[in-house]
This record gives sequence, C-alpha cells and structure tokens, in this order.
Amino acid sequence: MTRPPPGSETRWLRGSTPPDTGVMVDDEAVAVARQLVAEQYPDARAAWLGGSVVRGDAGSTSDLDITVLLSGPPAPSRRSLEYGGWPVELFVHTEKSLRHFCDKDQVRRQPSMMRLVGETVVLVDKDGSGVRLRQAGLAEIAAGPAALTPDELNLLRYGITCLLDDLADASTDDLRTALASILWQDAGRLLLTGSRRWSGTGKGLLRELHAYDEAHGTNHARALLGGVRDPGRLVEEVDRILDQFGGRLFAGFELAAQAV
Repeated sequence: MTRPPPGSETRWLRGSTPPDTGVMVDDEAVAVARQLVAEQYPDARAAWLGGSVVRGDAGSTSDLDITVLLSGPPAPSRRSLEYGGWPVELFVHTEKSLRHFCDKDQVRRQPSMMRLVGETVVLVDKDGSGVRLRQAGLAEIAAGPAALTPDELNLLRYGITCLLDDLADASTDDLRTALASILWQDAGRLLLTGSRRWSGTGKGLLRELHAYDEAHGTNHARALLGGVRDPGRLVEEVDRILDQFGGRLFAGFELAAQAV
C-alpha cells in the first residue's frame, strides 16, 4: 500500500468512525497500522492508533501515532520509522509504564499519553485491555486536570508579570517578538490550567485554546496570536486573562524552597 499524494482531501473523509469521535478515519491508515503491529509486535496485548489521523486534522506530513501494549521488554520504548509509505511514531508500553506517563501528564496538565490511548482506534485487543484502557483514558481526559495550587497559580502570575515588564522595556523589534512568542503561550497556559482545562505545547496548546474559546464563546486564541505582532494588543489580552486569576503579581510574591 502506498500513501495517497499530498493534498488528497478525500483521504480523511472516508473510512471508519472510531467510537466517541464522530471523525471519519482513513481505512488505509488503520490497515497499515494494524499490519505493522501484527508484523513487529505479534505478542501485543493491545494497540491503538491515535493522533491527527484520528482527530481528523492530519496533513500531508502527518504520521501514524501507534501505541502498543506488551507484557514486558522491549517495553517501555519509543521508535520512529517509515512503514507502508507513512512516517510512524511507536510508543511501546506495559500497563505500569502507561500509568507512569499518565501520572506525569497529570502533573504537567498535558494529557499526551491519555490521548494516545483514549482518543484512538483500537487496532489489537487480545485480552480486553484495548477497550478497557481506551475507556479509562477517555474518562481521565473528561475529568480534567487538578486545580492549580495557590503556589502554582502565583508562580504563573509572577512569571507572566515579569515577561510583561521585560516586554515594556524591550528596545528592539527582535526582542519584542521573542518575548511575545513566550508570553502568549504562558498566558494561554494560565487561562487553561487556571480553569481546570488541559494545556499543551505548540500546536497542542493552540488546539486547547480554540476548544476553550468554542466552549466559552471567547476569542482568546486569536487575540493572543495576533498580539505577537502587536505588543499593545498582546498586553491588553494578557491583562484580561490575568485579571481572572488575581491580576499581575510581583510585590508580595513568595515561594518556599524545599530544604536541602
């Protein structure tokens, strides 16, 4: 099987619909992923296809994100390869290592591992763990992250306040652009995690902000991104976000360190 040429829109419109997504997934992508797992991991207890192919926003350079569940070695491990005309990312785990990375996701409030198992098409399910862990991942995603602690919230406010001060003092366009590119992301993470919503990095952060805007009828994503080239607009938007969580913070900020 060969991958369809770039720009083939029908590639993402035909095929099967994974439960709970309502998005049509290309049957060829599923077949390639299933064949890869059968060839390279014949003892897999379960396997899932996730990522952009399942979300419905894949492009011509998108890869297949495949998570494989084994009872032991070579799990846990990660591999990148090409197969059947596709770039492939393989995440190979035991149940223990899956839980370890989901717990790390909870701490950083970015559900990468949960989504790689939860928001997926099940490729292999020899013992029921494929469906069971997929449902558990979806439930964990739906529950959202823990609320920020007071120290976590204050640290975010303080860091953003310092960036705003640095932006006000920036003397060159290059410096302003560099600071703005950091500031919009930090402000976006404050908005999301302060509202007990999942965060992300890069395009993942932007997806989460768009989801927040859609749920609340707001326009934070566009305002933050537009502010990268318009510092005045960015400052106004960041202050609007800060005001939801107590405003700027400098004087009075205090964070205890662990004893060494």
